[in-house]
Amino acid sequence: MDNEVHEFLLKHLQGIMTNDIASYHETTSEDLTLYEWWVTPHRLDGLPFHEFMMNSNAERGAVFGAEETGKTRFDLSNLLIQRYGDTAIASYTLLISTALGTGVQVAAHNESRVMVKLNGDWKVVHVHKSPAYSASHVG
Repeated sequence: MDNEVHEFLLKHLQGIMTNDIASYHETTSEDLTLYEWWVTPHRLDGLPFHEFMMNSNAERGAVFGAEETGKTRFDLSNLLIQRYGDTAIASYTLLISTALGTGVQVAAHNESRVMVKLNGDWKVVHVHKSPAYSASHVG
């Protein structure tokens, strides 16, 4: 595994999970494109969408993407990093575990993140997320 890219990816995701806007800007390209299946079936462009979500989550004490508040952690299941010079692709199933009064709930979805080294710094330039459940045509 490419340790440089892996450490960058963890820093990027931790910044998102803790609603750290400065870290998000440091690790994400301004021309970010992404698909988030649970938000809209269309591509989202740029940083303002997530800035709004992260600021709103920070105000209510929630982590990014969580329906309820509680102690959380994230894990990257089946992580694969493919590096081609100054470009890297990370694919994995993101598991977000949240401790609630009723017990621990785990949310999962598949992600691919494309990262490019620009002027010596890694930046996430594209994200694609899809649900982590069987397609409706699978019996």
